Amino acid sequence: MSRLLGGTLERVCKAVLLLCLLHFLVAVILYFDVYAQHLAFFSRFSARGPARALHPAASSSTNCSRPNTTAPSSGLPEAPSARPGPTAPALPPCPDSPPGLVGRLLIEFTSPMPLERVQRENPGVLLGGRYAPPDCTPAQTVAVIIPFRHREHHLRYWLHYLHPILRRQRLRYGVYVINQHGEDTFNRAKLLNVGFLEALKEDATYDCFIFSDVDLVPMDDRNLYRCGDQPRHFAIAMDKFGFRLPYAGYFGGVSGLSKAQFLRINGFPNEYWGWGGEDDDIFNRISLTGMKISRPDIRIGRYRMIKHDRDKHNEPNPQRFTKIQNTKLTMKRDGIGSVRYQVLEVSRQPLFTNITVDIGRPPSWPPRG
Repeated sequence: MSRLLGGTLERVCKAVLLLCLLHFLVAVILYFDVYAQHLAFFSRFSARGPARALHPAASSSTNCSRPNTTAPSSGLPEAPSARPGPTAPALPPCPDSPPGLVGRLLIEFTSPMPLERVQRENPGVLLGGRYAPPDCTPAQTVAVIIPFRHREHHLRYWLHYLHPILRRQRLRYGVYVINQHGEDTFNRAKLLNVGFLEALKEDATYDCFIFSDVDLVPMDDRNLYRCGDQPRHFAIAMDKFGFRLPYAGYFGGVSGLSKAQFLRINGFPNEYWGWGGEDDDIFNRISLTGMKISRPDIRIGRYRMIKHDRDKHNEPNPQRFTKIQNTKLTMKRDGIGSVRYQVLEVSRQPLFTNITVDIGRPPSWPPRG
């Protein structure tokens, strides 16, 4: 009897012990569940302020007028915030020698070149022909100025080759096509003056200006489109001249000046109507102000010219030789400070900004002979 009672008591004790353990486990589970609910409840209150502060930075939309923005974009409208969000990390400076350059390029003008193709090839170029590298900060902001009239065929090839070159050079740049309205005599230098002024109206941060003819394409992307301590002549070896300078004072084709250098020479002359002479006048202006022209190595300064028939409204200026000899007398009164023109249209295309201008008419020249 005592054995039976002892066995029963032992089983009861084990059952009670198991019930105590089960009760303890349930209590622990309920404790952590309630604790987690309270933690989540108070976390929502404490995190509400920082979440609002972060929201604007996470949802700011891209600003097309500032292509060098580094803030992420989700396409959502920006929400107001009482607290400033975290700023995007500053990009490192772009390297002096860009790592992605190719070197010598194969340049040909026989393949069809529709603008749609060029646009597909350059998805990173923004409306108006603006671009900035996404991974570094360039030292300069470059405006590329092209004097233009009736050269749509040439422009397509120029855009096809130059946009990839300028992007590989890690430039922050914009392309401006200055289109002379009407059929009067062409004036290259005056159009370049207009381009300088109009580019600065759009972006006052431009500090380097590359002046390029639309029919010249560099054959080497190591010919960096930047400005230096001295005015730069890029197109020193054109195929039409046998890949050499035609004469020592030649400054035509493609050149570059900083904003300060351009203003120092009072810009370019406005009175060279027709073909030739203005580049020699510019060379004289640079020399008269004590500056020297820098040039790339001839091995990388080669250019190919797109062949074309001469414009009947761009015949040689019969007075150009007399004007060149008088640069010292004319450069103070004839230049960026005296240019007169009227902007007729500004059109921002996917790959460039077109500015159509009326620059007036040339004076009547006395008959030759």
